[in-house]
Amino acid sequence: MTATVERPERIARMPRPPAPRRRGSAGRTAVWATGLLIVLAGSIVVAVAMGPAEITPWDAWRSILARAGVGESPLSPLRDGIVWELRMPRVLTAAAVGAGLALCGGIMQAVLRNPLADPYLLGLSSGASLGAVVVIVLGAALALPVAAFAGAAVALLATLLLAGADGRVTASRTILAGIAVSAVLGALTSLVIFWSATGDSYREILGWLLGSLAGVTWPTASVALVAIVLVGGPLLASAGALDAFAFGDRAAASLGVSVARTRWVLLGGTALLTGALVAVSGSIGFVGLVVPHAVRLVVGARHRMLLPLSALGGAIFLVWADTLARTLFDPKELPVGVVTALIGAPLFGALLLRARRIS
Repeated sequence: MTATVERPERIARMPRPPAPRRRGSAGRTAVWATGLLIVLAGSIVVAVAMGPAEITPWDAWRSILARAGVGESPLSPLRDGIVWELRMPRVLTAAAVGAGLALCGGIMQAVLRNPLADPYLLGLSSGASLGAVVVIVLGAALALPVAAFAGAAVALLATLLLAGADGRVTASRTILAGIAVSAVLGALTSLVIFWSATGDSYREILGWLLGSLAGVTWPTASVALVAIVLVGGPLLASAGALDAFAFGDRAAASLGVSVARTRWVLLGGTALLTGALVAVSGSIGFVGLVVPHAVRLVVGARHRMLLPLSALGGAIFLVWADTLARTLFDPKELPVGVVTALIGAPLFGALLLRARRIS
């Protein structure tokens, strides 16, 4: 009898292991992040070197260092311009867009507790597409990024207002509202194309709807880079709240998380970042859906590891997808969204099969 009373006290006095686990988790995150950063840097240099003009990765690396004030470029002014003015902004934009979409996908899947959630679930893609198609049809293509961002913002506002019509924003209501808004805006986009698009505007619209990074310049790239720093950085800090959301709204509230306010802030932040990226690149699918799942299978579901590693994985994935899009059938160029779909759909199926075997 005495032994049965003392056993819980002995268990309570036993040393607990959370501190070593946290240090181990932080160490694993640092190792994976360092490895992926090295792969990303190497991918950027190799991608910049690939193309019709024959430039070696070593010469491309020295040309980049020369722009940073280290050494001299070994390339002629023409080839140096190809590296710095044509390829470098495009490759950096691909990295920023891939990182942002993968980060938003990981956050959306956690906030909405839906493994099929991606950055376009709230109708942002349909809203941005409607804005882009309208300005293309009107012949005001220079205003395309602004119109796409405005369309995405309107779609977000409509989704959140519809989801919170009864005063409470839940995950299921937000998903359903996003599907409804996406369907309406998609129908309006089809209507505008059916009635107004003629001649080359069809090809321009199709290219934008499938996603493309052709024609990216340094001002365009700066939009994506600034967005990933100013919006993506704070979103990375939400990992602790996202871990609480994994146990449901009631459990998150019991852990001190303001569920409604946190959900509004995270959904608004992901929508803002997605809108800025879509305005630059068009609608590129599967990055935000597949990359977080792939990273989750490797490092687990803790968001302190998942979010930064997903961002790095998304950047690497889109850099190589865009490089394939512009070099695979040179001189013709594929929309990058076609490449991400061709790679992402089979990869997503393989991830589903592997997850089923593990479970």
